[in-house]
Parts: sequence; C-alpha cells; structure tokens
Amino acid sequence: MSQPVAGFNGGVTPEQLYLHLMKQCLTRMLWREKYRPMTSVSGWRRVVLEPLQSLLRQVQLEVVKIEPDRMGEREDGRDWPIEAETMVGLKRLDNLQHCVTSVIRDGVPGDLIETGVWRGGSSIFMRAVLQAYGDCSRKVWLADSFRGLPQPDPARYPVDRGDTLWTYQELAISLDEVKANFSRYGLLDEQVKFLPGWFRDTLPAAPINRLAVLRLDGDLYESTMDALSALYHKVSPGGFIIVDDYGLPTCRAAIEDFRRARGITDQIHQIDWTGAFWQRSTENGGAVVPQGLDALHMAS
Repeated sequence: MSQPVAGFNGGVTPEQLYLHLMKQCLTRMLWREKYRPMTSVSGWRRVVLEPLQSLLRQVQLEVVKIEPDRMGEREDGRDWPIEAETMVGLKRLDNLQHCVTSVIRDGVPGDLIETGVWRGGSSIFMRAVLQAYGDCSRKVWLADSFRGLPQPDPARYPVDRGDTLWTYQELAISLDEVKANFSRYGLLDEQVKFLPGWFRDTLPAAPINRLAVLRLDGDLYESTMDALSALYHKVSPGGFIIVDDYGLPTCRAAIEDFRRARGITDQIHQIDWTGAFWQRSTENGGAVVPQGLDALHMAS
C-alpha cells in the first residue's frame, strides 16, 4: 500500500489532508469502479450481445460486465481506469506532490506543464497543490492533441516503428472533457492554460518563459523528444523533469539520446515500475541533491 500522508497519525495539516483526498479521488482509490461497459467483446459474446446492446441503448440502458478488484494494479498505475481522471497510480502522484511542493518551498521560478494529459488527472493535481499552498503566481499548462497519439513516423523515428497506441480511442480524450474534469474539482481558472495540437506544432512557440516542473507523458520517442527539445532549456535550475513512461523502450530511448546529446549527468531516480525523474543542476556539473528522497512515496 502507498505510504500514509506525512503526519497522518498526528500533526497532519489541512493542505496534506486535502491533497491526500485529491489523490484518492483522482485515482478512484476512494471507491471501487464496479462495472465496465462491454465495448471489447469478441467471439460468440459479440454475436449475442451486439444486437442486444443496440436495442438497449435506444432506451438508455447498457450491457456491462462486473469489474474485478484492481486496487493493487490501480495503486501502481498498471491499469486503464473506467472513470478515474488519471492512470498514473499513487506513487507517481506522491512524486508529483513532492516535486511541486519542493519548487514552491524553495522558490524555484517557473510554471508547471504536463505534455500528454489523457483525462487531465495529473495536471488537476498540480493545480490542486498550487491551490493548497496559495500559490497564485504559477500557471499549469496542459499540452495534448486531445485526439490521441500521433501515428508513428518510422522514417524519422525508427524506435517508434510498429507502435499501435495511436489506434486506441481510449486515449483520445477531448479538450472539453478535460476541462469538465477540472471543473468537477473546482480548479478550472485563469491559472490553467491549454496547448491543443501536436507537440511539434505547439511547444516550440508556447508562451512559456520559465518552468519549474516539466512532466513528460507522451509515450513515444517522437513525443518525448519534441517536448524535451522545445522545453528543457526553460526548466529553472532546481526544477524537476518527470518522465511518466521511462519504462517504455520508446520513451527511454528518447530520454537517453537527449541527455547524451546535451551532456546531462543529473541522476535519474526511479519512482515505480515505469516513472522516473531528475532535478536540474544548479550549475554545470553541479547537481542538486533532491530533498526527501527517502520519503519520496510520502506526501510532502
């Protein structure tokens, strides 16, 4: 199980309690998702259920299947939730809280951005951290096509050859749905900014001066490299680069190639089975030692 909120057994602050609850809600760890629509049936089930499904939808009914208990997978960010706003799991949200609260506490200048947002859960959480600690100076930027992943371009990015994520309609979440998710938590305001479109088109000209947290969640080599190339130089010394898909060969190759080309030697810290992060050096050759690494899975 994820570590409890720091001080939960005594001395817990209202900010910590609020953010703990936000993580439980955004992952739906607070209550179990019990049913899943029958959208991917095959074989005889498809033959039997598709006509029935069509009839039932005319009277606003749906055929569903009972969802097994996936709380263990959900905690580690290993499943695709039915309704939750994020699939990253509690450990990666704990890390995100650690990074955002660190830059607030240490006065690291810059906004926060997520490149690849799905239903917006991680970005909603970043806005919640700013809200909890009364930070009105920073913006949360959401960069996404809001229509799924790009089709691989193997001629330019051979590592992405054969990747099929672009065919998954489950990953194509509209801008309106993401905005509605922000509104559900009362967090859609002027501190939230959207950059709709492919990264190669939107990020180079994005009106962002400085970044304190750059969270990468583009899955592909192309998406990861586009985000790093356009934004890494804007990350303030002491700021954080979080890589959601470091466990994927496509993303990891982009991270390694970019760091090698730029001579980046700041230590990469593993968060869980796929997430990783590093903190940008204060000076060339001098790495910041991230604070609280031993309590990384606890709320800051």
